[in-house]
Amino acid sequence: MPLLGLEPFIHPQDLLSAPVEGREGSWLALHTRPRAEKTLARKLLAGDVPFFLPLYKRQWRNRGRLFCSHLPLFPSYVFLHGDGDARLQALETNLVAQVLTVSDQRQLSDDLRRIFQVVESGLDLTREERLPPGTPVEIIKGPLAGSCGKVLRHGAKLRLVVEVQFLNQGVSVDIESWMLREIPASCL
Repeated sequence: MPLLGLEPFIHPQDLLSAPVEGREGSWLALHTRPRAEKTLARKLLAGDVPFFLPLYKRQWRNRGRLFCSHLPLFPSYVFLHGDGDARLQALETNLVAQVLTVSDQRQLSDDLRRIFQVVESGLDLTREERLPPGTPVEIIKGPLAGSCGKVLRHGAKLRLVVEVQFLNQGVSVDIESWMLREIPASCL
């Protein structure tokens, strides 16, 4: 039983099947406010702004009933293809926390085309994080910017561990992967 049906996740339908060279504008990654990806996608669709929001189907049982929902494959990210006007339309929704410019347009376009192909295949998808547990990182955004530590996975969340090696103890805090940058182990 779906909680909500599958909503449009790409607009126009041929956005990733037609060559990008034929389209005006460029790719932008929109970092959304928490849990605002689908709302932003609806508003972009209503404004006829080209976008891609990769979704995957999640199923679970509760009291014997099967439920399913469609969740963002990359939480807090919607990919927009357009010019300055499209960017402005997205910002006017007040759902975008940050606009990330893409330096390698061809690479992102190829990556999104492959993701779209996998999503359209109907196969079961599993999200994969970029940073495995134990990876030394530096925080580049947020109130802890400049801090270093190691990635720790606690359930489904990503956590940053800051250690006091002398005591063989430390503290951890929930963190999002967009706030981190991998660093060499020798820097810790």
